[in-house]
Amino acid sequence: MAVARRSGPERVPSHPDIREISLQQVLEALVDPIRRRIVRELYAARRELACGTIDLPVSKSTATHHFHVLREAGLIRQYYAGTSRMNALRSEEFEQAFPGLLRALMEQRERE
Repeated sequence: MAVARRSGPERVPSHPDIREISLQQVLEALVDPIRRRIVRELYAARRELACGTIDLPVSKSTATHHFHVLREAGLIRQYYAGTSRMNALRSEEFEQAFPGLLRALMEQRERE
């Protein structure tokens, strides 16, 4: 069940419960190289990043689609800070649901 939160001036889009995400959904989200790039950037940053700070070779609307797919697959959490949509990798939750998967993806990138 997706959960929407609103606290103070921040707007938060709905996010799926990590327990309801299937491995198939995660793998389908990560099959796209642009989405893997977003995840790598967030993993390396170890902090929240605004959508516009991640340099992607796609249009703004296409980038928005990729962020949406990652959010629906439970990989990222988004919220608004002013006019910026902030993105955070759900590392801890994801590690509990899919132990070692993010680390394996990051190690694979280093070998490519």
